[in-house]
Amino acid sequence: MLSGGRAWNIILRTLRLAAMGILVGGHAFDLPPERLTVSLWACIASGIALGISEVGPNLIWFHQIRGLMTICKLALICSVPFVWDFRLPILLVVVAIGSVGSHMPGRFRYYSLIYREVIPCGRGPGTSRLAAELAGEENCGRGQTD
Repeated sequence: MLSGGRAWNIILRTLRLAAMGILVGGHAFDLPPERLTVSLWACIASGIALGISEVGPNLIWFHQIRGLMTICKLALICSVPFVWDFRLPILLVVVAIGSVGSHMPGRFRYYSLIYREVIPCGRGPGTSRLAAELAGEENCGRGQTD
């Protein structure tokens, strides 16, 4: 059975994928903006909610590659209304960032640009495999001072 937190994570990710699919497809087929507004806001809201759920009790996520990629995707999606003529290329870049981020090994995803090392913190996808790679190293305490 899924824990409450895991279930919400799956629901939010599914909402995000559906909204992003509708948004990219709608822009690819040049639907009117008013037909895509709900999907745009669903992408933004679900992205923020997923970011909040992954931050955890410390702020390490904000300087790990995974957090920076999420922030970058949100910034790009939020830019769409302001650079309308470039909306489809921007959204395709967001899809590419999401795909790369979802499939990159934990040693890159959990790399901290501030500490210049991998900090797994036991949260998020790929942490069990990463923990095995790091042979039990626990660096999560570093973020307590952030």
